[in-house]
Amino acid sequence: MSFATVPDLVLEPVIRNALIEDLGSYGDVTTRAVIPAGTKYEACLNAREDAVVSGMQVAAIAFRLVDPSLEITSHFSDGQTCQNGDTLMTIKGDAGAILSGERVALNFAGRLTGIATKTASFVEQTIGTDARVTCTRKTTPGLRLVEKLAVLHGGGFNHRYSLSDAILIKDNHIAAAGGVREVLEATQSSASHMMAVEIEVDRLDQLAEVLDVGGASAVLLDNMDNDMLREAVAMVDGRLKTEASGNVNLERVASIAATGVDYISSGALTHSARTIDLGLDF
Repeated sequence: MSFATVPDLVLEPVIRNALIEDLGSYGDVTTRAVIPAGTKYEACLNAREDAVVSGMQVAAIAFRLVDPSLEITSHFSDGQTCQNGDTLMTIKGDAGAILSGERVALNFAGRLTGIATKTASFVEQTIGTDARVTCTRKTTPGLRLVEKLAVLHGGGFNHRYSLSDAILIKDNHIAAAGGVREVLEATQSSASHMMAVEIEVDRLDQLAEVLDVGGASAVLLDNMDNDMLREAVAMVDGRLKTEASGNVNLERVASIAATGVDYISSGALTHSARTIDLGLDF
């Protein structure tokens, strides 16, 4: 499977900030002290465990921002599966530049590969159903774009990127506005016709009210057990998109998908993914 990439120009500010953080105010003093200027070398970015690859585009940008003359060859594309010992990328050129970009490139690649790998394990549990696994906004501040890309590389789908993408009415909105009917009627009177509307419910009587009032295109079924999810899907009967959320873990994904929901969202894809062990070997 191939994946569309985000233009380097869009990703560069995130990666540049990470490099500035790591290089500090005076650059890589260790490399400058021990590596003679002009030293050339070839390094290999290697996988030290099986994984679904992500962050290759990001790692390449990190090295090029340090030194645009580096020759970078990616042997695996984002979204491909690698095995322990595989070489994911080779970097040739100035040894000092490679060393200065190493940690930022590995931090991104290991983190993003971990997210892609975790996402793939969730997606695998939904095979044979129409349910789609999606992430949430529970991402590392400042890294949402690349973390959501990693979810795509793992075969998942993205929820909204920001508060401005769509209207998602949560329990606290309902409480503050006075109820389900009140928030939906307010939305109908003020929201753009171009803006999707989803509303969160955690009880079937709330869902019944949502269906009665109208105005939503999707409903988030929050923290419901599987029996209640099945009943909710039957009540909706295709009139809205259904999203199961809350208490979603790898052991439960398959059973949630079997209830007939359209989407299964999990913050764990990003906030609880383990960093995959990758290494840069000279």
